[in-house]
Amino acid sequence: MKFDIDSITRKNVRELKPYSTARDDFKGSASVYLDANENPYATEFNRYPDPKQNVLKSALAQLKKVESQQILLGNGSDEIIDLLIRAFCEPGIDNVIIPQPTYGMYSVCAAINNVEARLPHLSPDFALNIQNINECINDRSKIIFLCSPNNPSGNLLEPDKIKLLLQSFSGLVVLDEAYIDFSEGGGFLPFLNDYPNLFLLQTFSKAWGLAGLRLGVGYGSKEIIEILDKIKPPYNINTITQKVTLDAINNWNQTIKWVDKLKKERNVLEGLLKQFSFVNKVYPSQTNFLLVKMTDAKACYQYLLTKGIIVRDRSSVILCDNCLRISIGTPIENKELINALSTYQNME
Repeated sequence: MKFDIDSITRKNVRELKPYSTARDDFKGSASVYLDANENPYATEFNRYPDPKQNVLKSALAQLKKVESQQILLGNGSDEIIDLLIRAFCEPGIDNVIIPQPTYGMYSVCAAINNVEARLPHLSPDFALNIQNINECINDRSKIIFLCSPNNPSGNLLEPDKIKLLLQSFSGLVVLDEAYIDFSEGGGFLPFLNDYPNLFLLQTFSKAWGLAGLRLGVGYGSKEIIEILDKIKPPYNINTITQKVTLDAINNWNQTIKWVDKLKKERNVLEGLLKQFSFVNKVYPSQTNFLLVKMTDAKACYQYLLTKGIIVRDRSSVILCDNCLRISIGTPIENKELINALSTYQNME
């Protein structure tokens, strides 16, 4: 089905004249800045950050083998999710499709923007159910949100089914790859130019170890990025975040080492968890966490809290009855978890 960016963009967004700064128009390096009412006395941060993040985008484009104009940087992926809904969904009229269970902020952002969220279920093994999704789609459906590897289940969604949705859906397919660095699959970035309605989300919060900076990344066609750039705040990525992230990209071998360690720890932790009598299943994971089905997840969760160990109780989430989501920690943290669970088992 043909994708038409103009047909899904809100009329007010299409006609919007974005906020611009004098530095958007100026090319090159100036010696005197008298345009933005900044404090002229030099501190490290007396000047506004680059609103277009050109240096950072250039480095990221080289690493990811895309063009800088195909990148949008957000204050966490959550800002980008919100921008997507605001750009393409008319409040009170349009809807988005969010297969469940998945990351909760898609639904939260939809609700904030008064956009209906339609919530088809994944299959019991957390695979995409195309029939369930298609039954939710109508002529007011603008975005399908998919998370692969999925949170909280940890599995990669089937590439063939994702491609089928990209080919058949006239709206935007947003594929959140926050955990792609931990997976054995390469993700969909190589297909970015093949599908004009594909938009990818990635993040520096997981594998890169920069969650405190709140930097999310969106990859899409130049036309999609241009629309989102119109409505994003002009200085949404601060100077410190741009600098530290650039340093991380220039030292990306460190990230590769962290990912390798975490994947090995994930495998070790999976094997240890399976030995407990109260653990019914540890779901296969392509992420830095494990979804663990237990006989009484709430009781185990409460016990771990008494030991100062915080995990995530997902028992109330569809298809995740009696499940805890456990992040992969350092070897010392994982050992502390296993010791606590051993004590818990002896108490049963």
